[in-house]
Amino acid sequence: MSARVVVAMSGGVDSSVAAALLKQQGHDVIGMMMRLWAEPSTDGQVHNRCCTPGQMADAQRIANMLDIPFYVLDTREVFRRKIVDFFVQGHRRGVTPNPCLECNRHIRFDWLQRHALALDADYLATGHHARICCDQDGNYRLLRAVDLQKDQSYVLSVMGQQQLAHAKFPVGNYHKSRIREMAREFGLPTAAKQDSQDLCFLGDGDYRRFLRENVPDLPVAGPIMRRDGTHLGQHSGLANYTIGQRRGLGINTTAPMYVGDIQPAKNALIVAERKEQGTQRLEAGRFNWVAGSPPDNDFLAAVSVRYGAVPQPATITPLGPSAVGIEFEQSQVGVAPGQAAVIFAEHECLGGGVIRLTE
Repeated sequence: MSARVVVAMSGGVDSSVAAALLKQQGHDVIGMMMRLWAEPSTDGQVHNRCCTPGQMADAQRIANMLDIPFYVLDTREVFRRKIVDFFVQGHRRGVTPNPCLECNRHIRFDWLQRHALALDADYLATGHHARICCDQDGNYRLLRAVDLQKDQSYVLSVMGQQQLAHAKFPVGNYHKSRIREMAREFGLPTAAKQDSQDLCFLGDGDYRRFLRENVPDLPVAGPIMRRDGTHLGQHSGLANYTIGQRRGLGINTTAPMYVGDIQPAKNALIVAERKEQGTQRLEAGRFNWVAGSPPDNDFLAAVSVRYGAVPQPATITPLGPSAVGIEFEQSQVGVAPGQAAVIFAEHECLGGGVIRLTE
């Protein structure tokens, strides 16, 4: 059955193939690209990496080839407020924020999806590597992509039933190599285009430099310490470090040291040997259950604590409607407050929330 589908186009191969597949299936397809906020790049231009003039030209060219309408939506102000400010405030609190999750929460599957539906569209489609299915009871389920190496369900864990009911992920059923083959078969010029990386709103990809220049009230120097209070040196500003970091600490020790904790209240960087690292219990707040509500009882599942990490076995304890307790079977290294803990049952993503460590 044909439907009207707005495709979020980026000028990349995934969204291009998504649009081509939907067109091939007989849907009424509309291309839409967001103009996002960005700081000036090193050449003085102000272009978000997701919507440079070249990418816009590529998206427009794809739309012309597919004979579909194409629109650009000015999203700069809401993106700055919802994503860039979120990123800055997270570093002020000494956590490691994940802007991609917030972008899907507030921009793609709120702001953009509402604009798509306002065009009398039935769905917003994106080039994300994930799948959606609807069970016999009419409940929508978010599934991992066929290509697990490219799976993006982690950053889509913010979606709920309303968002999934009006979303499509056309490329989630294919491996990346097949997507590039299809792009060539469709004659799309994006077939060999590389995937985008880094934070899209940074002029040069250097978030530490961005924070130094744009958040002057962030503390600069402070102590580097062991957990027992032993002073090992001085850090150059907490925003320059992430949990699990080993290189660039500027300290001399007999054993390699890793960042184990960031303490804004003391402006202190806590380091530890790898054998001392590890987190077995954590809580996740702002938790979103894809199904809309939590299970009634504790259950066993697998949890990923950062994008691309293999989900690890854990016991999940619902703590009300929007928080969970997680106890892993084995201690996990590099767990960073501010990142997401995302729960999986086999190939299904059950939801995710923001990590907060517990004793």
